[in-house]
Amino acid sequence: MNADLLIKNGNIAIRHPTSKSWKLEQLDILIKDKKIIEIGSFSTNKACKTLDAKHLHISPGFIDTQVHFRTPGLDYKEGFKNGSLGAVLGGITSVLDMPNTKPSTTDEDSFNKKLLKIKNQSFCNYGLFLGATAKNAKHLKKMEQIKHCCGIKIFMGSSTGDLLLHDDIYLNQVLQNGQKTIAIHAEDESRLQQRKTLISQEELKVSDHPYLRDEQTALIATKRIVDLAIKNKRSIHILHISTKQELIFIKTVQKKYPNLITLEATPQHLTLSSPDCYNKFGSYAQMNPPIREQKHQDALWEAIKDNQIYIIGSDHAPHSLSEKNQKYPLSPAGIPGVQTSIALMLDAVNQKKMSFLKLVQLMSFNPSLRYNITNKGLICKGFDADLSLVDLKKEQTITEDILVSLAPSPFINKKVKGWPIHSVVNGAVVVKDSQLVIKEPQGRALNFGYSFDSV
Repeated sequence: MNADLLIKNGNIAIRHPTSKSWKLEQLDILIKDKKIIEIGSFSTNKACKTLDAKHLHISPGFIDTQVHFRTPGLDYKEGFKNGSLGAVLGGITSVLDMPNTKPSTTDEDSFNKKLLKIKNQSFCNYGLFLGATAKNAKHLKKMEQIKHCCGIKIFMGSSTGDLLLHDDIYLNQVLQNGQKTIAIHAEDESRLQQRKTLISQEELKVSDHPYLRDEQTALIATKRIVDLAIKNKRSIHILHISTKQELIFIKTVQKKYPNLITLEATPQHLTLSSPDCYNKFGSYAQMNPPIREQKHQDALWEAIKDNQIYIIGSDHAPHSLSEKNQKYPLSPAGIPGVQTSIALMLDAVNQKKMSFLKLVQLMSFNPSLRYNITNKGLICKGFDADLSLVDLKKEQTITEDILVSLAPSPFINKKVKGWPIHSVVNGAVVVKDSQLVIKEPQGRALNFGYSFDSV
């Protein structure tokens, strides 16, 4: 019986099952019933359809572990359908969506209503976070068992939305309840409130953003949550790491407690730096934690080289143009990134900042491990047929007409080398030659296990 799809001649990112080493091999992939059924060399009569991947690199489907698609309640900023369209056009086949919606996703009822709302609306696969609160902290062990829940999100400092958990009593309760990944936004709320008084509202400008939310704001929160993680022997994942000081502190902890702390960086922090980004893009470069000086970006790249950073996620956080055009600090923090993150990181590959195989680990394999996503993250017989096919040599300018998000991006008019070409989701080609080729969304809710062991 013929396979549904044959992908021929691609340079495939393969992880050896015994040695655990990664390599590129020119092989074909046979797909049937949404699964990879064989990898090898096959004639075109083996499948109903053939996709020629000559000159392309193939990764197991890229996974964006941090998106804010704003459904429900804030769909005017984005909406799950539009956000997921940007994802597949950008080479992302699965996303993990954050809980700071309206209402916030903090209990079984709000979680299941959100699932129902986005059913049949997503072009990519998806999982949902539960937001931690003082009210639900003691109940998360049971609540995290809700089907399609990827993990728990903690906002230690006020950002966008009404989720905030900064008291050590409740943080401790969260870490004592459950096993799934806890993703942390680490900024210290007390210091944030203190620093708001340093400059009068009238004098504030967007370039003050990294001053008001300074390095110590991040470091204090990171030290607090790491101490609680050690105390409770509970593994945590710190999102959008942004300072050299945090990396130095955490490196010592990681040596003493392997697998206890994992880190995530964003393409924004890896490609933008202050003060230039604020001078050029104003509030379009405003996010939390802030884009900082070049020395912090350099430290992040060094941490990637040293395997200290485990995941790259976009922190895709769209806002309307009218909102972002408000005078700082009324302008909300957040940068869209789900459609541009792969292109930006492929450009970094071409700049020799990391290898393509390293990118595969940071944006596919490691996310699948960290969140224990069933059957994702490898090109392997029996795994789901989610694949991202990219052209490392294609030069492209990121233009406004390419991006589907209505939120303003600081990456418009940026030239990059390396571009996502085809996206395969659940065995179906959804994007071909960088164009959507299906009429209706076919993304499915992801399934998740509990334990995390980095390998």
